[in-house]
Amino acid sequence: WSRIFPDGLGTEINEQGVAFYNNLIDFMIEKGIQPYATLYHWDLPHNLQKTIGGWLSDKIVEYFALYAEACFANFGDRVKHWITINEPIQTCINAYGVGIFAPGLCKGVAAEPFLAGHHQILAHAAAVDVYRRKFKAKQGGQVGFVIDCEWAEPKSDKMEDQAAAARRMDFQLGWFLDPIYFGDYPESMRQRVGEYLPKFSEKDRELMRNKIDFIGLNHYTSRIIGNQPNPQPQEIHFYQVQQIERTDKWSGGEAIGERAASEWLLIVPWGLRKTITYIAKKYENPIIYITENGMDDEDDASAPIDQFLNDTKRVNFFKGYVGAVAQAIKDGADVRGYFAWSFLDNFEWAMGFTKRFGIVYVDYKNG
Repeated sequence: WSRIFPDGLGTEINEQGVAFYNNLIDFMIEKGIQPYATLYHWDLPHNLQKTIGGWLSDKIVEYFALYAEACFANFGDRVKHWITINEPIQTCINAYGVGIFAPGLCKGVAAEPFLAGHHQILAHAAAVDVYRRKFKAKQGGQVGFVIDCEWAEPKSDKMEDQAAAARRMDFQLGWFLDPIYFGDYPESMRQRVGEYLPKFSEKDRELMRNKIDFIGLNHYTSRIIGNQPNPQPQEIHFYQVQQIERTDKWSGGEAIGERAASEWLLIVPWGLRKTITYIAKKYENPIIYITENGMDDEDDASAPIDQFLNDTKRVNFFKGYVGAVAQAIKDGADVRGYFAWSFLDNFEWAMGFTKRFGIVYVDYKNG
């Protein structure tokens, strides 16, 4: 967004930015790679944060639609699969809730993450609307929304733990998909978030209705979820109202799966099958792409490269998870594609170069 419209407002398009993507798209196609383009992966133009307050302003819906239109117009003759927004929950919680992602303005305002989410849903719908009205007939592409979700496995057969796990899925997936499919947020969110959860007008509902061609699922891991009537006071409001205990160990102390390098990433292939099946059942068997799935190694400058290249843990990870996708397809889910995260070791957001998710090892030391 900031490369195409540096001011965020769409008053002037940056031709160098357009040329950058044209060159990239053409090169990919020349090499037999089919591009799936993401419009927003957390790179908000600074001017929009400064002037309107970023995702907290309803004006951003209109600005996002203008930006999406510029991309469809410039690249849509070659790009046939578009993703509007990547992992909206991360923007909501980590940018406007915890404050560890940009813009990092954590003021502890309970309503802000939900407001940011509300505007992301409407921005997604507005972009799809523009595509269908102005470009689809000629370009014939598809537009989807990418949601990240850990599987929530109930801690026990008790009704309260089952309900807690269901709540956890509502607060991850339902938050962004229920409005598009059913016209409103999940009932569990309405009950618990109350006045902090914005309301959709009839006009909003009309805009959102059926505004999705596919669901992109980013999935890495699973958690055991139990009921927690007394949440931790240090947690932000978003976690407190869920009243859940989120753990990676069964009651006997056994881990749910082997740990990768990141503290949060446990290897639980069956969790992906369950997540896909859940989506297929709840949202009328939509087209699904697994848009991210992978595991990381810890960077270790002193380790010999051979140690990294003998990549058995990652090989087993992908065998397990791709196998889980195959099982979900056999169960009847309409999964059309799978993207490994990631092709190369890369700059992993806040973790920088310390975590290696690549199928291909990058030697940072020797160029």
